[in-house]
Amino acid sequence: LIRNKVFHRLAWVMPALVIMYGLHLVPNLSPVVAKVLANVAHGWLVLSLSLALTATLSAANDIYALRPESRERPIKGFVQLGQLAVYLIGGILVVSALVDQSPVILLSGIGAMTAVLLIVFKDTLLSLAASIQLTSQKVIRVGDWLELPHFGADGDVIDVALHTITVQNWDKTITVIPTHRVVADSFKNWRGMQEAGGRRIKRSVRIDVNSIRFLTAAEIEHLGQFQLLQDYLKRKQEELAAYNDGIGGDAASDVNFRRLTNIGTLRAYIIAYLRHHPAIHDELTLIVRQLQPGNDGLPIEIYCFTNDTDWVRYEGVQADIFDHICAIVPEFGLRLFQQPSGADLGALVHRAPGE
Repeated sequence: LIRNKVFHRLAWVMPALVIMYGLHLVPNLSPVVAKVLANVAHGWLVLSLSLALTATLSAANDIYALRPESRERPIKGFVQLGQLAVYLIGGILVVSALVDQSPVILLSGIGAMTAVLLIVFKDTLLSLAASIQLTSQKVIRVGDWLELPHFGADGDVIDVALHTITVQNWDKTITVIPTHRVVADSFKNWRGMQEAGGRRIKRSVRIDVNSIRFLTAAEIEHLGQFQLLQDYLKRKQEELAAYNDGIGGDAASDVNFRRLTNIGTLRAYIIAYLRHHPAIHDELTLIVRQLQPGNDGLPIEIYCFTNDTDWVRYEGVQADIFDHICAIVPEFGLRLFQQPSGADLGALVHRAPGE
């Protein structure tokens, strides 16, 4: 109350009351002057009470903002609407007091200006409807990570008011967006990610298709030393042996047999690696899949969620996972695909003829 100067504005009421009720004590005062002074004092009284009431509403909003539920249901927009109503009503009463006319007469004149008022307060009315929708449905709260590409906004919501929503971007710049434009345009709210407790990793590595082949017995034995692959290799070898025994055929020719591939074994390894990773959420979706191959190799996409939504730690986990995958790929006889670089072309140029 003190910070919003409620008592300071209430103190203005006393001079107005003194003038209104003390004019008759002034000797030889002209009736016309007394009437004008009384009207001015009456208008000053209404103005002081209006300002004190708006300050009280601001104080109520500040007190409510200290409560935990204020982040989910902010009332600043409704407080500003109430203050606007107080200003409008107070303005009408002040004018009626100064001209010594009934407020009803002024309101009848304002009725003829309805069309003009609708144009003047168009943004306010649109913002009011948008603010009610956003607040009642809990679409946007203070602290939400909001992304609005049309306005160049990508950051945390720091204020939700009647007319505007203020976003502090990650580069610490401030973007102010009209409330009704947020409802009219599309936006992305990352609150769902934060509430779910998991942040998605969706990234792929590209494998050179020329390095994809069947595994030899020696390679299977070598990969069997990987603890993450032991169960997979045992189960897969039993499955393939049962299938191959069922179809019969010449043992010297294995073209009809099912065999382990290095790309399939790599995919199984990545799945096992992610399932044993302490930073991967074990209750959300985890997929390692092949995408459509193209002229840039065969994409192996990793789709999973970390169990930490913090940006810095999330990027660290993601980098560690792909560091490991890129380093382990050669163990499967595979090569990562990349466009020829200067070093590749230089080696080709300097290669001796006949090599």
